[in-house]
Amino acid sequence: MRSSQWDVRGAVALASTFRLLHGCAWACLLPFLTLYLRHLGLTASTVGIIMGTKHLIGVVWGPASAFLAKRYDRRRAVLVGSLLCSTGASLLILLIPAASEEALTLHCNITRSGFVGSADPSQDVGNSTPAFGSVTLSAPLATLYSNLTSREPSSSGAVMTSPNKATTYTSDPHAHGTVSQTVQAETEGGSGGTGTISAWKTSQTPPSGRGVRSTDGSLENNVGYDFLGSLKTIDAEHQLFFLILMAVGLWEVLAAPLDRTAADGLFEYLDFVDAADRYGTARGWGLLGAAVGACSLGLLVSSLSCLIAGGRAPRSVVHFYGHALFMVLALPAASLLPMYRNRKRETASKALKALQLVSGEPRALLCAATAFLAGVAASMVSDFLFWQMQDNGSTELQMGFALALALLSQLTFRLLSRRVPQVLTRGKVLWMSTACLALQCLYYSFLWAPWSVLPVQPLSALSAGALWWAVREQCEDVTTPGMERQVREVFRGASAGLGASLGSFMGGLVAQWLGVPTLFRGAAVVLALWAVSLPFFQSRTPYQRRINYSRLLTADASEASDSESDQDRDWLVKAMKDDDSNNSW
Repeated sequence: MRSSQWDVRGAVALASTFRLLHGCAWACLLPFLTLYLRHLGLTASTVGIIMGTKHLIGVVWGPASAFLAKRYDRRRAVLVGSLLCSTGASLLILLIPAASEEALTLHCNITRSGFVGSADPSQDVGNSTPAFGSVTLSAPLATLYSNLTSREPSSSGAVMTSPNKATTYTSDPHAHGTVSQTVQAETEGGSGGTGTISAWKTSQTPPSGRGVRSTDGSLENNVGYDFLGSLKTIDAEHQLFFLILMAVGLWEVLAAPLDRTAADGLFEYLDFVDAADRYGTARGWGLLGAAVGACSLGLLVSSLSCLIAGGRAPRSVVHFYGHALFMVLALPAASLLPMYRNRKRETASKALKALQLVSGEPRALLCAATAFLAGVAASMVSDFLFWQMQDNGSTELQMGFALALALLSQLTFRLLSRRVPQVLTRGKVLWMSTACLALQCLYYSFLWAPWSVLPVQPLSALSAGALWWAVREQCEDVTTPGMERQVREVFRGASAGLGASLGSFMGGLVAQWLGVPTLFRGAAVVLALWAVSLPFFQSRTPYQRRINYSRLLTADASEASDSESDQDRDWLVKAMKDDDSNNSW
């Protein structure tokens, strides 16, 4: 047996370790990336463009780079190089300063400093600086004064009095937004006071000032933000947008080959030794690692003060360092991953053949359309759910727990997926997953408290886990021998590639002009309409199933029990029975 000459168990253990650490690295940063971009001062529309471009680069360059790495037998070099270079590229984003210092502190959760605030969730939160209601402060004036005097006013200037007097901070009402902050307190005897801050409501980010004019009339230049001001051609907000767009694009170009190259190498190794059924084990460890990473970093970041490094950086930069740490820890496992060298060169025509297989089957097209719509909605949720949670008082702790709960729900469904065909048909599972995703989007639009998102997160087992189970089952129906992974990539590209990019582009625009709650409600309506229409379309499309003889021939003989008759053990009879049982959607 060839399998006795290869260490299948060791290969799966290495791949599982790599997936665990890579999942931790992913969950430390990627779900929180849009939140960090918001802290820098970017609007919802610009964040949508950045994330949509990232998805487009991934769906195009990921398969292409994996194909080139296999063709020229450079998989291990590409894997290690992508791991190191993408880690460095992600840290380059930290070198880009915010559009203004006010953007760094506006979205802080100030309850960690002893402040007690309340936000009005009914306000428009689609803008870069959502409108909060009245925030009542209870803290020593020295702390409050240090926060206010560190802020940078608009170009018209601002007047700041000494700390032993009442402090007034006012920006130009004709600028991009309006800021009015008034603090009255006594400082004699070191006693602290209380006051009220009314934050602005604006459709654009606050302008970055050139300096602070003190009471003696001297102009103090802000050195930390002269980097963006040195580019005279465009304003600071657009400078920030283009810099972030280029940095994220470079990061995605370097990171896209990682996942696809590792997956292809492991699958071909296991397939060569007739152990391809062990491939799914590593994916489950990836979900577990992502849940651990989300919880651990969420707990760590929420325990920090709003600004760290002497008040020069928001605490969300810790997500980047956590991501880099787990990526470095994954380097030994990545360098030891088994890479089977296939002497037979794969041609690019397989992708076209996979498209033909999917387009030639009506029910596969319905499944692809469902995956596309699910990708659009999932992208909107991943980009702006944390914005909605933050506007309702949530910290990274609640966000991390919410993400971990969703991932663990998907993992649970993955472990129990073998029993699904005994209860539900594939068509019903596809309809149910779409309906659950619509329900989640609708629920997200009505969040009212920091922890209110948690009750709906277990539905991710159906909205995500069940959906991809139905997609995998559909792939087995339309594929031919040797085309299984290519057909799956067609569905994955429709969802995580085209659907996710369109969802980010559209989601950013809708969130900018109508608000995040309206965005989620619109997504829920579209998904609900598709869920209602899906059974009708399924009943009008013919069902055709191809029997995958190669999969049946390589099935493990241990699956047949001694009590089965010879007729039941015959693989062709089993295939025909399965075909009859699955004829009804």
